[in-house]
Amino acid sequence: MVRRPLGTRGPVVSAIGLGCMGMSEFYAGRDDEESIRTIRRALEIGVDFLDTADMYGVGKNEELVGRAIAGLRPNVFLATKFGNVRGSDGAFLGVNGRPEYVRSACEASLQRLGVEQIDLYYQHRVDTNVPIEETVGAMAELVRAGKVKYLGLSEAAPETIRRANATHPITALQTEYSLWTRDVEENGVLETVRALGIAFVAYSPLGRGFLTGTFRSDDDLAPDDFRRTHPRFQGENLAANVRLADAVKALAERKGCSPAQLALAWLLAQGPDIIPIPGTKRVRYLEDNAGAVNVALTADDLRAIDEALPPGSTHGNRYANMSTVHR
Repeated sequence: MVRRPLGTRGPVVSAIGLGCMGMSEFYAGRDDEESIRTIRRALEIGVDFLDTADMYGVGKNEELVGRAIAGLRPNVFLATKFGNVRGSDGAFLGVNGRPEYVRSACEASLQRLGVEQIDLYYQHRVDTNVPIEETVGAMAELVRAGKVKYLGLSEAAPETIRRANATHPITALQTEYSLWTRDVEENGVLETVRALGIAFVAYSPLGRGFLTGTFRSDDDLAPDDFRRTHPRFQGENLAANVRLADAVKALAERKGCSPAQLALAWLLAQGPDIIPIPGTKRVRYLEDNAGAVNVALTADDLRAIDEALPPGSTHGNRYANMSTVHR
């Protein structure tokens, strides 16, 4: 596994991480034992950057990750998040960035994960009712207390990132970035983190699986699959976006790799500060994703990809409610 520095302040981690969200919720099907095998196989092949959050499965995903890494903690760079609040019944209750909530959320995550320190602690979404300086100030207290090593933000806007970084150094920004989500190239987010030496962690780098060519109609999604709520997976948008997945498949065939590998290799080629964290709960997909580090894209390859999937070519928003992103 190729390794990359996590910005100018963080350690060196695997160039491709593992997103664990879908192991516990949102995507149809759940198999904890297979998920644990996937996490442990990731560590075996050098994928040491694991990503979870307290809201995934209402804490169940952190518990799952904790089980998987028991006895293996020195081999793991562990990231989790707080801020998206959910009730015990799974209901979404909003965003909370109040200092007292930061502290209590961290304690709960440490207990579920079964660890004494979180390597990278993100604010999952920005609470616009609480000054970012107050939220990050509370996160910085966790660093001083030894409960957290590095701080991160997710889906934050340029000015928010700058203010947060002035309060305490921010190591990583996690935001959606892929061949069908390229807004960070144009809205100042990517430019801002690079100017500040902050790593860019790309979540949903395979378009929630869409860029692999798996989904061609609504019938390909289970009735309870959360992707059904995303405009990009609905009706005419989905039909139009299938052409983008077909283009990725054709380009991958020319390159002699899988569509997932092509999409991840493209992200890796956007800069040494970008670390994609594709999610999967199956070993075979994990291994395929990890193989993207062996796909070298030439200048001609990159031009062909840009011509086939230019910025803005995707149909539909990435969320039904976009009010909590880039705040």
